[in-house]
Amino acid sequence: MKTNHLLTVVGLVAAMLLASCGSRPRVGALQTESQSVGLGDAKSVRVEILMGAGELAVSGGAEELMEADFAYNVAALKPELEYTDDTLVVRQPEGIGLPVLENIEEFQNEWRLRLNDEVPMDLTVDMGAGSTALQLGGLSLTQLEVILGACEGTIDLTGDWVHDLDVTIDVGAANINVLLPSDVGVRVEVNAGPTAIQTSGLTKEGSGYTNAAYGVSEVTLHVSLDTGIGQVKLEVVEAE
Repeated sequence: MKTNHLLTVVGLVAAMLLASCGSRPRVGALQTESQSVGLGDAKSVRVEILMGAGELAVSGGAEELMEADFAYNVAALKPELEYTDDTLVVRQPEGIGLPVLENIEEFQNEWRLRLNDEVPMDLTVDMGAGSTALQLGGLSLTQLEVILGACEGTIDLTGDWVHDLDVTIDVGAANINVLLPSDVGVRVEVNAGPTAIQTSGLTKEGSGYTNAAYGVSEVTLHVSLDTGIGQVKLEVVEAE
């Protein structure tokens, strides 16, 4: 997996060089829009958030399945939404990622997504480059996968989890803080490349780390962390 991360970074650089030879989208007036997606009769859902480059914030609190605010100043960045067979996909248009945008000065692409807290949800967040703020502790997650390329930001897993949860975090060239609960058991298994791993409130056990509630609380977060280059901080946050 470590080799794959390095190949991904090399491939990203090569794609930037190739893309610089072609035509590029242009910056225009800032466009803002709000969209919502109703839950319908779904008893559980799958949500996929696929963003090439920009600023992404995801949290709970939506009355519908999703309530979103978008802002972008490149017309080709207009996000695409599709909800079929209890699967919601929010994506940046194919081919409009970091390589295409690299030499465009002052492009903006901001997504603020709020998801429903109550419906059981299998969530995937896949982001190529930019900044991210994922506040996920209030959601009824059944599975979580976060894939980040050249990103910085926060993955907040604090909250009152009522069921065990498997979490996969795969980061490339990133600077990420992962916030973990203190009153819910947590074990983080780490497969690290040349990444600086910092921890706070965790005890190292073999290839992983655990918090004080691990093995004591009825609920456990099982986190698999795979890193490339950069820095990841794992921090236990005391419940208020």
